[in-house]
Amino acid sequence: MSQILLLTPQLPYPPHQGTSLRNYHIICGLAQKHTVSLLSFVEENQSIDELQIEPLLEQIDQLETVSVPKRTSQKRLVQLVTTSQPDMAHRLASSVFEVKLRALLNERPFHIIQIEGIELARYIPIIRQVSPQSKIVFDNHNAETELQHRNFLTDIRRLKRLPAAIYSWIQVQRLRRFERWACLESDGVTAVSEADADLLETLIGQSEKSVVAIPNSIDITQYQHQVDTPIPFDLIFAGKMDYRPNVDAVLWFAEQVWPYIVEKRPLTTWAIVGQKPHERLMGLKEQSGITLTGFVESMQPYWHGAQIAIMPFRIGSGTRLKIIEAMASGTPIVSTPVGAEGFPVTSGQELVLAELAHEMATAVLSLLDNPENRTKLILNATEFVKQYDWRQVVGRFETLYQDIKS
Repeated sequence: MSQILLLTPQLPYPPHQGTSLRNYHIICGLAQKHTVSLLSFVEENQSIDELQIEPLLEQIDQLETVSVPKRTSQKRLVQLVTTSQPDMAHRLASSVFEVKLRALLNERPFHIIQIEGIELARYIPIIRQVSPQSKIVFDNHNAETELQHRNFLTDIRRLKRLPAAIYSWIQVQRLRRFERWACLESDGVTAVSEADADLLETLIGQSEKSVVAIPNSIDITQYQHQVDTPIPFDLIFAGKMDYRPNVDAVLWFAEQVWPYIVEKRPLTTWAIVGQKPHERLMGLKEQSGITLTGFVESMQPYWHGAQIAIMPFRIGSGTRLKIIEAMASGTPIVSTPVGAEGFPVTSGQELVLAELAHEMATAVLSLLDNPENRTKLILNATEFVKQYDWRQVVGRFETLYQDIKS
């Protein structure tokens, strides 16, 4: 049994979206055999009331929390101009978090300290200073340099997105150095897919360090339970709606795909489900058939009520947990290749892949009109997704721990 400390950028409960889903199920897996402590930032809409987070508290030995620091646009601009660090290195800079981290490291000898995401890599030097005997695992949820590079390539094509493209270009240069440093300074590095692992190993360059691919996982059984009151929509997109790849995906679908669908099928409905809708999405509220829900207590009624889950991504890295959530819920998927990146899927088997706008519209309309094709996808996807249950996945972290401790 090992003493493990996890550092997370947001409280991993409730497990509603990508980061919290991955982190919560990592904790569930590790807690079966190890003593797990958690030091976590808490976002404004998250509760630390013991009754509300009881399932998380049952898994861990100790919880310390710190409010996410507020950063104004002015402060971000100053940091952009006056430092050479990427924006993500500043995002969770907190003296309060540093004090609590030092206190925890002085309290007990942790065997493993696992950093969940690049925003927390800035605390590696403190860990090395206070607890040099601990082994550090950097769980990199995205290949961030590649993600920003894709942002740049997407935005540079549109004049009105030129400021965003310039920002991304600057961040790519800075992230390349910072992400490489974080990988080299850690004892073990993990990524969510083989594709991301290859990207990180290329970034690291000539080094004996390898990156271990450990996929995202969920509790498959929780998604298989039919809900009493499914919320019916033809199409669903789910995700945190201030996240740039999600915003880009929804806007591209709305501008390039949706008009063709409603021309052929005027009464089609589409739910965009997720917290913090970006201001760039507000115009979609005016369009007939489209619903922006904002935060919802549970995704299950939407997954089970939807005919098709759409994944119209043009940018991003890592893997999208919404793919395995939809599969586990029995919701057929139409995705771009980028949306399904990192999953060993075949178009027409577990989901349908479509890259161009007219291809995606045709795929969506065809599935809406053919329930037997939807059933075929559901059966294949239900079998495929079993490998992403946390009980099948989290043991890979334990294997890595043994390797870096030996």
